[in-house]
Amino acid sequence: MENIFLILFWTGIFVTFYVYIFYGVIVETLLFIKKNLLNRKHETPIYKEHGLPEITVIIAAYNEQDFIAEKIENTFETNYPKNKLNVWVVADGSTDNTSSIAAAFEGVKVFFKPERKGKIHAVNRVMKKVQTPITIFTDANTFLNNEALHNLVHPFKDPNTGVVAGEKKVLSTEKDSAAGAGEGFYWKYESWLKSADAQLYSTMGAAGELFAIKTTLYREISSDTLIEDFVLSMQIAAEGYKIAYAPKAIASELPSANVKEEEKRKIRIAAGGLQAVWRLRKIMNPIKYPLLSFQFVSHRALRWTLAPLSLPIILLSNIGLAVESNHTIYRYALLLQVGFYALAFAFYLLKDKNFKSKVLFVPFYFTMMNLSVFKGLLRLINNQQSVVWEKAKRREIPTPINREADAA
Repeated sequence: MENIFLILFWTGIFVTFYVYIFYGVIVETLLFIKKNLLNRKHETPIYKEHGLPEITVIIAAYNEQDFIAEKIENTFETNYPKNKLNVWVVADGSTDNTSSIAAAFEGVKVFFKPERKGKIHAVNRVMKKVQTPITIFTDANTFLNNEALHNLVHPFKDPNTGVVAGEKKVLSTEKDSAAGAGEGFYWKYESWLKSADAQLYSTMGAAGELFAIKTTLYREISSDTLIEDFVLSMQIAAEGYKIAYAPKAIASELPSANVKEEEKRKIRIAAGGLQAVWRLRKIMNPIKYPLLSFQFVSHRALRWTLAPLSLPIILLSNIGLAVESNHTIYRYALLLQVGFYALAFAFYLLKDKNFKSKVLFVPFYFTMMNLSVFKGLLRLINNQQSVVWEKAKRREIPTPINREADAA
């Protein structure tokens, strides 16, 4: 039995550390070789001001009456030429005043149908009407920095670019609850990894808060797709185009209102991630997609599959080794694991308290994030995760707050 425990323990350790640490180290090492030994710099060509293309900004807005006016104003206030900026609001299924508020703005085109069939169903419908070469997608409850649209458009100067992923930032206040602190810390890690991926070859998918595509590359996504932004962007990558990353195209949003709301969001994303891994399985062919498959498996597929599964395997096999093995290292390892999960539980009890030290929430957020994968899997199996999902509540706008400087 000891040999079985050893295999399970060290395999689980390898998978977990590979996904969250080693992969990033490997990518940074390859980037060092690429930049310094092969002398290949990662440079983004840019359009001249008079050569900027016309764009259509599509704002998905379901029951967003509290945000939609400010969102539209914010979009028009960016420094993109107004004569080349089309703003469309898609408010299908909204039962509040979202549509009427948006329609009151000059230059805004509103699309509305009373039936709520999910975001991707509405987007599929309106994309048939887009005539600009570039389409930008953004959520109603996020706010763009002044240069956001410029920075999203410039990478398309490279004909190999099919998608440009913007940067999501979670707004921070002086003190955050576990939800806000954990979410902000996670997105800092993700931003670093997205940047490294893009410089190596391609960012692994785009988030719906802010991303752009070449309009001609849009393909209708199945209406039951749970994370349509990720699937859409990766399907374009599978056609041979790169997903560029624009870290200075920033979409800022408030953190989840509390841990319950953040967990609800994570479970939906996990269910969508598992669905996406299956639907995008062709990308895992290393012969057809050498670099893309390496990045997709390492950054996404393993994180949504084997990495969460490895955690209980590590714990259970470690218990077995602490009993069976004569090596004290396994007893110390078990103590470290128990301490880690004890910290996670302790901060769960304090989840809605405000703390200045955000790093202390890492054990809690890491544990919650991986537990969400199992809950998401159960939803998929039981067919309980609908595309018509209840959005997570966000924190009320605090004061004072700076939408750019205080972004976590």
